[in-house]
Amino acid sequence: MKRIQFLLLFFTFVTASQIFAQSKQQYGNIGNFKLENGQTIQNCRIGYRTYGQLNKSQSNVIIIPTWFGGTTNGLAGLVGPGNLADSTKYYVITLDALGDGVSSSPSTSKNQPGSIFPEFTIRDMVKSQHILLTQNLHIHHVYAVMGISMGGMQTFQWITAYPGFMDKGIPIVGSPRLTSYDLLLWTAELRAINEGIESQASEESIMKTVDAIHTMNLYTPSYRRDHTSRTDFKKFMNNSDKYFNKTFNPFDWASQLRAMMAQNVAKPFGGSMKKAAQSVKAQVLIIPSKQDHMVNPGPAIHFANLIHARVLELKNNCGHIATSCASAKMDKKVNQFLEN
Repeated sequence: MKRIQFLLLFFTFVTASQIFAQSKQQYGNIGNFKLENGQTIQNCRIGYRTYGQLNKSQSNVIIIPTWFGGTTNGLAGLVGPGNLADSTKYYVITLDALGDGVSSSPSTSKNQPGSIFPEFTIRDMVKSQHILLTQNLHIHHVYAVMGISMGGMQTFQWITAYPGFMDKGIPIVGSPRLTSYDLLLWTAELRAINEGIESQASEESIMKTVDAIHTMNLYTPSYRRDHTSRTDFKKFMNNSDKYFNKTFNPFDWASQLRAMMAQNVAKPFGGSMKKAAQSVKAQVLIIPSKQDHMVNPGPAIHFANLIHARVLELKNNCGHIATSCASAKMDKKVNQFLEN
């Protein structure tokens, strides 16, 4: 999501000091947080950032949870005039998901560090965000929830777990329940981490292996072939390894992997996706990528049919990153959907 230019556009609407004040990292403490499995995250905190102005009726709130491995700092490029969420019209709250290294995570917990950090689910992520919004920020209804990748998975959970909380939902390259192909990918990454930890490999070595698996599936084979020559491959891989080792912690990565693998919005409805769909009250726009090798588009399209949602299918060869390759088209359609 290479949209750094949003800062220049946004500057025409507010001063530099206002930008800093409204986009700085903030935290909400929600106390000891009980999870679906009965475990508790001690002294749980949720990170967030805000953009724009909340109107008097509090009817212009858009929330955006983070994607897999991402933080709200990385979501900044989605916010601003001409982007996914226009902060001159909406009060945008970006939310750090559990396990992202900003909100409570294995890498940040003093009392429950590393492998002893409790296992949480996507539903737990959403529940923690709901507590933050309602109890800390005193927001009891939002105009829209949207998210990309794992943010899309959280959006599916939002619209089924808290159906009256939003007017609109926009899950993007996410899934209400993963397929066996998705599980195969995440299992490979999780095994690489677990076996690396058990063999006392360095975090750098572990994340290099995860990087190779993850990057292979992030795009389509044709995209990688066309954008990385054989002679440039070593440089490409070295740069990717450096980014992974600088950015990601294996315990945090594994915690969110397990959360995605357990994703199933039908679980509270006796396993029935039809009943889960019947709970949805929001207007929904679902955006899948036809050639997604990381999150199979099938379940999202099936859910769209169940709730008669609008669908914007991205058909480029960028795979899971189709949203970046088609950002102009996607942003336009999302803004039209929000303005209807």
